[in-house]
Amino acid sequence: MGTSSGSTSKSISSPSTASVNATISRRKSLALTGLSLGYFMVLLDTTIVTVALPAIHSDMGGSFTSLEWVVNAYTVLFASLLLNMGSLSDRYGAKRIFSGGLILFAAASALSSSAHSLGLLILLRGLLGMGGAAMTSASLALIAFIYQDDAKKRTQALGIFASVSGVALAAGPVIGGLLVDWVGWRSIFLMNLPIAVLSLLLIIPCVRETRRNTGRSLDLAGQLTSTLFFLSLTFALVEGNSLGWGSNLVTSAFVAAVASLLLFAFIEVRSKSPMLPMRLLRQRSISAGLAAGLAVNFGLSGCLFVLTFFFQQHRGYSALLTGLAFLPLTFPMMANPMFTSRIVNRVGVRIPMICGFFVTAVGAAILTAASGASYWLLSIGLFFFGYGLSLTIPPLVTSVVSAAPPGQAGVASGALNSVRQLGAALGVAILSLFMYGAGNPAEIVTSTAGVSAALLASVFVLAGGGIVTLLFIRKQ
Repeated sequence: MGTSSGSTSKSISSPSTASVNATISRRKSLALTGLSLGYFMVLLDTTIVTVALPAIHSDMGGSFTSLEWVVNAYTVLFASLLLNMGSLSDRYGAKRIFSGGLILFAAASALSSSAHSLGLLILLRGLLGMGGAAMTSASLALIAFIYQDDAKKRTQALGIFASVSGVALAAGPVIGGLLVDWVGWRSIFLMNLPIAVLSLLLIIPCVRETRRNTGRSLDLAGQLTSTLFFLSLTFALVEGNSLGWGSNLVTSAFVAAVASLLLFAFIEVRSKSPMLPMRLLRQRSISAGLAAGLAVNFGLSGCLFVLTFFFQQHRGYSALLTGLAFLPLTFPMMANPMFTSRIVNRVGVRIPMICGFFVTAVGAAILTAASGASYWLLSIGLFFFGYGLSLTIPPLVTSVVSAAPPGQAGVASGALNSVRQLGAALGVAILSLFMYGAGNPAEIVTSTAGVSAALLASVFVLAGGGIVTLLFIRKQ
């Protein structure tokens, strides 16, 4: 009788337990979907606007440097706020910060779609960068919190989340070209609204708030000095050609960049709760990984910017055809990261990174040599470029995070994301100098020789990333 009762009890409780577990698993999956949608939107915005720049210029006018600011206002604010947004997530709750960043991103997107001047659009792009930084930092904390009791599931979730980055960066030019040609450039911002709403509807019911660490102080001095460094350096590089490299304003911006960087280092050394603990940079693999991350995004964002104008000005491509022209670059970035992860598990991070950097540099070299040739030769260069990036980026992230001391992986990851965004801003600013050379930056006209010079400069930067990896990154 007792046995029968016990088995009856088990038969009753077992389905109930399975049902609860299934519900929890489903909620976690929905939460991960919501976070991934937000991250997809943030990264998509780093590349989708590039193919729309000629259309924005046709509609609003403006100088070449103004169009650079449309791109860089987003990346500079994104880069400078990433680290401190992690601290805000710890202090006020990651769900609250993610949701706030998502709402800000959606509101700024709606306003950007109706902007009537380049100045207003640049300002709104900065707000988009602020929202993107909040979402990116908080999302990683939320994933760690959601899967805190299952290390294997957490690793799988982080892998899915990371794969979104390659898809978003790759899809940007294609989706942007499609929307610009069929609907108009303003639609690239409007498409963020349904994604943001869906993400918020999934996050609110499926994610609990993380524990608030009110004892952790915010590094406001570090935030101010780092933001000043990013803004002043980018301003000097973007405006130098139009204002004159010896002008008081540009010289002052360079001086401010150097001074703010030194002051930032001084503050971080003495701070009790630093944004970026300086001891992390003493680890060779981390400092080298940050340098490599800067080189990766320098090449990717800079070359996308240059090639967009090349395809539309010199080849006469429409925005849609420009996006399709990037497919040989974007396809391997979408398809190859999972394969790269398996290689990393077998041989470590160093060999894939070295191969990736040099394959990307070869791709840039082919693009340099083929700028006057047929598209089929250019497509070979684009394929090598994208395939090299797909070999480089996954092990790069792994190398920095795995080299971090216990409890510092989040800070190291934030530093890498921040430096990569700085690399993106510098890539656009510096390669643009090569692209229009000594010409009038008020004119949106570039020469084939200028495009080749810009692409050649990216070859040296990418090869430099490979050399840094070869010399300083350990096998992990």
